[in-house]
Amino acid sequence: MDDIRAAHFTGTVSCLHHFPALELSLLNYHYSTGDLVMRGGTVQINWHGSEPVLSCDFHSLTGLLATGGADHDIKLWVLASGVDQKREIEVTYKSNLSCHSSAVNALRFSPSGDMLASGADGGELTLWKSQTADAGEVWKVFKSLLSHRKDVLDIQWSSDGVYLLSGSVDNSCIIWDAQKGSVHQILDAHSHYVQGVAWDPLGKYVSSLSADRTLRIYINKPSKTKGIRNTNFVCQDVVSKMDLQTNDESKSFKCHLFHDETLPSFFRRLAWSPDGAFIVTPAGSCKISLSSEPVNFTYIFSRKDFTRPSVMLPCSSKPFVAIRFCPIKFHLRGTNTSPLFKIPYRLIFAAASLDSLYVYDTESNQPILVVAGAHYAAITDIAWSVDAKYLAATSRDGYCTILEFEENELGSPLTSSEQETSRDTRNTIIDLSMDDKPEENASEGVANMKDDDPKEATPQTQKEGSTKMNAPKKRVTPFRID
Repeated sequence: MDDIRAAHFTGTVSCLHHFPALELSLLNYHYSTGDLVMRGGTVQINWHGSEPVLSCDFHSLTGLLATGGADHDIKLWVLASGVDQKREIEVTYKSNLSCHSSAVNALRFSPSGDMLASGADGGELTLWKSQTADAGEVWKVFKSLLSHRKDVLDIQWSSDGVYLLSGSVDNSCIIWDAQKGSVHQILDAHSHYVQGVAWDPLGKYVSSLSADRTLRIYINKPSKTKGIRNTNFVCQDVVSKMDLQTNDESKSFKCHLFHDETLPSFFRRLAWSPDGAFIVTPAGSCKISLSSEPVNFTYIFSRKDFTRPSVMLPCSSKPFVAIRFCPIKFHLRGTNTSPLFKIPYRLIFAAASLDSLYVYDTESNQPILVVAGAHYAAITDIAWSVDAKYLAATSRDGYCTILEFEENELGSPLTSSEQETSRDTRNTIIDLSMDDKPEENASEGVANMKDDDPKEATPQTQKEGSTKMNAPKKRVTPFRID
């Protein structure tokens, strides 16, 4: 394939960054609103034939984009910026990795970039290793990991690249020793498909999200064998339901927090923040009153307390199915006096619903970007490039959306020394909080987001324990649970 350029995007974008929400119908690849300028869109090229694209990830060193599809193949792509020349993003096919005999559901490069893990239907899990040849870098099969009995749906590396965590339709999670290619530990407590897994960047926890409507948090309690400490995870928390107050303060009811197996997606890709302060989970569904219909939520759990969400972010009419954090920390903008997160820097994460892409930051109470209508079928995965220049999303319609951000457009990154300082203080900054007057703050949030998507309407929420629920409003605002 020769150079192929993105030239088509027919969707809706709402930019909610320091100005009222605006909607733009995109007729080309470039759009600008206020101080947020982006390029990109749905790249209509032959990604995986006409087959669904199920996963993607960026290489941490070279910036290569890897995609996995229902055509059984992994493809590597080179992205070229269009900012300087004021043109479209260029996407160039580089190479093809073939060894799977079924659809590739999950792809993740190792932190060092020397390995690529790929999980597929039928329990196939493969480790690829980068090698230098006369023709340049090539990827060869390093290990075939054989233990899952059914489809592998999600995978995640430990931050040191020593271990790999996988989740499967066989209801189990497996921790693998990547160098040995052997099973290190099996976590088999779920009673339904494991559709998302995540590894705490601080190494203390691993987590899994399942169609059995539970989030499981496992804590590392090393065991000793012949004087050697071995990684050993045991289940610490099982999150399934939450007590909510009725209008009568003396009464409460239990509500399931997550969608059941009827969720129209094979994926519930959850993610830890880069500093390990909190974990964000998709596929939330919860009633805000005993008589109301369930509302779609994404939950944020502080590592200080996994028993219940600290923050509930409302979704559109479609549930979120994937979360991915931008790998870079940014300076605070100082534009919000009542942020959801009281931390000394900004983190940014993307959340994909079945039909839209949302971008949040920890300094704002609403998404800073919403991309809707870009795909004709469900979004399956999302990925950030290591420099935060690109955000990619894959879809079952066979296409990928790629957004490009200009330098400092998302904010001013922390310097190397500031990054180190933030690591030193990571255990004292986990404060997820909101204004002391949640009802007033909620009303403001509704006003700011009212034009985000005129087709959607969800009820207003209040802090738990309120004696009276407000009348239904157009938007659900994010709120903290004390």
